[in-house]
Amino acid sequence: MSYRFRGLAGACGGAVAVALLVVGGFAGDARPPRAGAGGGAGAEAAGTAVGAYLHYGSPGVERMAELSRWLGGTEVRAGHTYLPGDTWANIEGAPESLRSWARWRKERADRLFVLNVPMQERNEAGVPDGRVAELIRAGARGANDHHFRRLARRLVDLGVPDTVIVLGWEMNGFNYTHRCRPDPANWKTYWRRIVAAMRSVEGQRFRFDYAPNRGGDAIAWTSCYPGDDVVDVVGMDSYDQEPGRTFEEQVTQPYGLRQQVDFARAHGKRVSYPEWGLFRHGDNPEYVRGMLAWFDEHEPLYHSITDYCPHGVWQCGQNPRSAQVFREVLSGRRL
Repeated sequence: MSYRFRGLAGACGGAVAVALLVVGGFAGDARPPRAGAGGGAGAEAAGTAVGAYLHYGSPGVERMAELSRWLGGTEVRAGHTYLPGDTWANIEGAPESLRSWARWRKERADRLFVLNVPMQERNEAGVPDGRVAELIRAGARGANDHHFRRLARRLVDLGVPDTVIVLGWEMNGFNYTHRCRPDPANWKTYWRRIVAAMRSVEGQRFRFDYAPNRGGDAIAWTSCYPGDDVVDVVGMDSYDQEPGRTFEEQVTQPYGLRQQVDFARAHGKRVSYPEWGLFRHGDNPEYVRGMLAWFDEHEPLYHSITDYCPHGVWQCGQNPRSAQVFREVLSGRRL
């Protein structure tokens, strides 16, 4: 899978870049009781939260209400953004836009704030496997615990102690410095240390979302799973691209949508879809219809479309038929 930096304003709606991704599922009840020591309250009881990635900073907050109006009043309840992975200061929560996101979250009790958190600095710098393995081992020994405690304190101080933390997303891929393949055993230990560090902060009620790419990619995502006690949600990033030319193939492929939902149910977790959208096959309304039907069937904690070109349906005008499906299916819902 390729990837892109999410920390800079870009084209098609001023969003930032994304990675290429994918998802998993099964044909049954994907809403097991939450098991884990993190915590979050009201939003989960309200069912699936519709979300969108609109911009990493304050403009993303402002566009949430506009998207809701475009959807005929449907509340966009999942606010989704990323911490830049360039420096430890940013991973610790330095971006001032977190204040805007925190204000948005606190306006309604049933909203979710979803925050992608890198596990390493220089996260998109093309660091080679050997160096990544060294960094993983250092993290597993506790070298970075203080960075994540600082992030946790910042989120608690901002009044968003129930943030959904998408930690080390797409760890099964080839690109991010927080990828798992160079040392899976120590990567799992490192994840566990991060969760322990963040949960040590008084007042926190974080939920930790384990969100690989759909498909096998560089390593089977099941090989990196760090344990039920440190994972609260089993997510998946899924775009309209191979492996899986059709939506049905994306469901049934190894490590695809069905396997994700089966895995989550077996481990007593809810599912989520932090990133999804169009990509390799242009304006594809059948894909959008299939994804939205999948969400209706399996009721994830939240789903968040990546809404800028080429992935999006609102800020990107190049997918009009997909936009029509998205709007028709979701308009006027009280979710």
